[in-house]
Amino acid sequence: MPETSNIQELISVYVIPWGINIALALAIFVVGRRVAKILLSVVDKMLRKADLDPILVNFVHSILNALLLLVIIIASLDQLGVDTTSFIALIGAAGLAVGLALQGSLQNFAAGVLLIVFRPFKVGDFVEAAGTSGVIEVIGIFTTTMKTGDNREIIIPNGSIYNGTITNYSARPTRRVDMVFGIGYGDDIRKAKEIMQGIIDADERILKEPAPLIAVGALADSSVNFNVRPWVNSGDYWPVYFDLNEKIKLAFDENGISIPYPQMDLHISKPE
Repeated sequence: MPETSNIQELISVYVIPWGINIALALAIFVVGRRVAKILLSVVDKMLRKADLDPILVNFVHSILNALLLLVIIIASLDQLGVDTTSFIALIGAAGLAVGLALQGSLQNFAAGVLLIVFRPFKVGDFVEAAGTSGVIEVIGIFTTTMKTGDNREIIIPNGSIYNGTITNYSARPTRRVDMVFGIGYGDDIRKAKEIMQGIIDADERILKEPAPLIAVGALADSSVNFNVRPWVNSGDYWPVYFDLNEKIKLAFDENGISIPYPQMDLHISKPE
């Protein structure tokens, strides 16, 4: 009978309390996961209603899910009698070590979040950033992918983009084409201006408002320089730029108006 008494005492002292603690720990884990799913669903709906980028929504979902899972695990371990204080301190130390080791990556990560939140550009925009020009193809958490005009793929760390100047050529619906044409000092200024005005008026891609500007911009060393500044839709910028260069050059040739090369007059005096 003493053995039976010892077994009953063992069960009452160890097995039953541990069984209860394990059952409670499992209950905390299961219920916690269900509550976490409900919270994640609510947060997802709120973020989508705020019209945030899907990349940011998925990222916030992943981070929040990991944090909630960590809290649930700590609560379950605490129910089992595990010293969670040391566990939390260990996680904090590990997080600090990882943060120091991945300092550059964390900078790119933070910049990626800011790019997604503030949206200085979007996919499909033509952008100049970090010394590179191209069309944005992918905005990731750590890097942004561009496609250049000659079909190269450029992958740039987000930190380099956000810490520098960003020029978004697609942000506005219209752009001004800034061009300079020089004619000789002996050429007819009024005639040259009429020729350029006629070419601009005949191009349907050039906007009437704002009105295009054709004006003498400088009396340079070798030429009289005209500033020609028509406005176009952003998508027509380069086609109009190239066409105007060709058409104005051909029209000047047909009308005897020169585009002079840089030149210098030398006056040599003979000693008497």
